Amino acid sequence: MKHTSDPFRPSRRTALIGGLSAFALLGAAPAAFAAQKLNIVATTGMIADAARRVGGDLVEVRSLMGSGVDPHSYRQTRSDIVALTRADLVLWHGLYLEAQMERFFEDLGRKRAVVAVADALPKDDLLSHPDYEGRYDPHVWMDPKTWIAVVDEVTRALTEAHPAGAETFAQNAATYRAELEQLATYAAETVGQVPESQRVLVTAHDAFSYFGRAFGFEVIGIQGISTNSEAGLNRISSLVDELVEREIGAVFVETSVSDRNMRALVEGAAARGHEVVIGGSLYSDAMGEPGSYEGTYIGMIDHNVTTIARALGAPVAAGGMNGKLVQGS
Repeated sequence: MKHTSDPFRPSRRTALIGGLSAFALLGAAPAAFAAQKLNIVATTGMIADAARRVGGDLVEVRSLMGSGVDPHSYRQTRSDIVALTRADLVLWHGLYLEAQMERFFEDLGRKRAVVAVADALPKDDLLSHPDYEGRYDPHVWMDPKTWIAVVDEVTRALTEAHPAGAETFAQNAATYRAELEQLATYAAETVGQVPESQRVLVTAHDAFSYFGRAFGFEVIGIQGISTNSEAGLNRISSLVDELVEREIGAVFVETSVSDRNMRALVEGAAARGHEVVIGGSLYSDAMGEPGSYEGTYIGMIDHNVTTIARALGAPVAAGGMNGKLVQGS
């Protein structure tokens, strides 16, 4: 059934207040490089991590959305507006992930270098969703090989904004791509140990479809691809039936989404005499705390892969890939 209203799009009044008025307040004069470093503002931690890895010592990167922040509902703050309008380069995800900020970025792009890095992906590589005609699932970082293409777009954007750093960016990007290839190999080998009958991933919202496509998992989300689409009682009830009938024994909460609906599933299954456990907490729309291993893209995916595999019956050590790769700055 199609949605009659778009749960992604904010009102035009809200967008204009957050967007056009910012230029009247702060102006649109070009920002100067500070100490020859490119001043970058990225929306998500995943994009910021890619910019730091590629940019190295030639960039200063700020991420707007920290650990546990849901990008689907995030709105720019006054301090965000200041940072964005002073940046040399703004990197956002696109594909309607930052739904509440889209018009702001459209306005900002008339005055600044603003790049939606995931919008560059070929449409054939993207997953559509039956509930949202004409839209694509934005959670492309869940497949490391698809994320490599986004890193390539980050590299292109940095090079265009700061041509003098092209050689450094290319070298750093090559190193990072090699690590992402290793991550993809580790992930495939690790979740490949999960028995085929157990390859069902039940999560709070549909953030893991690219993971499912890459590694052969059926993915079931309580909510849709946006956390702004609420899960109704009928949805919870039907999923409880599915857990019981298919004898699914583990479900997963997400760090950036309330666990309320997931715990309702567990309680509903228990009332039917079927035990379901919380298999762990996964990073879906945001990485871990800054400075932690899980606060990097590689650490985020490593954590998810290891947590999923162990909870679903694979003989995987708790440490995962941690420590096997030397992380860049």
